[in-house]
Amino acid sequence: MLRLALAGARAIVDMSYSRHFLDFQGSAIPRAMQKLVVTRLSPNFREAVTLRWDCPVPLPGDGDLLVRNRFVGVNASDINYSAGRYDPSVKTPFDAGFEGVGEVVALGLSSSATFTVGQAVAYMAPGSFAEYTVVPASTAIPVPAVKPEYLTLLVSGTTAYISLKELGELSEGRKVLVTAAAGGTGQFAVQLAKKAKCHVIGTCSSDEKSAFLKSLGCDRPINYNGEHVGAVLKQEYPRGVDVVYESVGGAMFDLAVDALATKGRLIVIGFVSGYQTPTGLSPVKAVTLPAKLLKKSASIQGFFLNHYLSKYRAAMDHLLKMYESGELVCKVDLGGLSAEGRFTGLESVFRAVDYMYMRKNTGKIVVELPHSVHSKL
Repeated sequence: MLRLALAGARAIVDMSYSRHFLDFQGSAIPRAMQKLVVTRLSPNFREAVTLRWDCPVPLPGDGDLLVRNRFVGVNASDINYSAGRYDPSVKTPFDAGFEGVGEVVALGLSSSATFTVGQAVAYMAPGSFAEYTVVPASTAIPVPAVKPEYLTLLVSGTTAYISLKELGELSEGRKVLVTAAAGGTGQFAVQLAKKAKCHVIGTCSSDEKSAFLKSLGCDRPINYNGEHVGAVLKQEYPRGVDVVYESVGGAMFDLAVDALATKGRLIVIGFVSGYQTPTGLSPVKAVTLPAKLLKKSASIQGFFLNHYLSKYRAAMDHLLKMYESGELVCKVDLGGLSAEGRFTGLESVFRAVDYMYMRKNTGKIVVELPHSVHSKL
């Protein structure tokens, strides 16, 4: 038996999988739910992941929350996860998805000291591509409302904030190049660099995205489908750029290395151009890299969010305050302009991943999960 604290009468009730249990408005939480499961390791998300319809709704432990997901975030690294690259020892099947926003519908007894049923929370934890996810209360983040904008901060916002703060050494007047600048994490790198009074250059794939970057304060958007990035950087920034926030890899990485100023630094937060390949990599000019770095006393450093989790909560708190005060734009792309329309329901996660890799999105790609027919919420 599991003891769960429920709101309303605030009663503690015993329950097991043999019985339905109640949420705070008295509607039955179903015994079964949908979720996305990685059933084979592959960089092809559609081949790797299966939508399962009849999975048991998990029960939270004493220190856990059961969250009904309302919005889930799509990340380029979802493909790395489903390909088994983050943990080569992982065995299928395992749950997909990294982040979600929703309501607490049940919780363990000790968790009731800090959370209540019905409360809006955001979280970063494996298994978010599901109707319900069990989340450790210690990692859940209370938010004022169930809004997709809060989801943009969980992985994308914190990645930009922590990496630039810890590795970027930003200061007034520095020139900062952000690749994929109109994407989920690029949008935050642009804004944070501008708040540090830097001159910001951002690469993107369309005139519409260029306009979005200008609205964020980007000094020089470069639509690489209309201009050659290397030529622009060489002509307009002959002394180079001081910091590069790089997430594309391949040829874009090579251009960024060539554009580094003396003592410049390049932060690798990803290399999305190669994720769909068997190796996960796009070729780069590695043979000449040592000489280029030596010549400029330049540096390259990788950033993986999981290695900076000690900084995570403070970063989220800061970003939430910035958003609430109107200092930060959190652009959400719910797929309204995609060929088949808005990303609604877990089945649309597949479309959302394709949309991202076709470079169609502006801002963070988010999938909305409609209320279950079993729920009164």
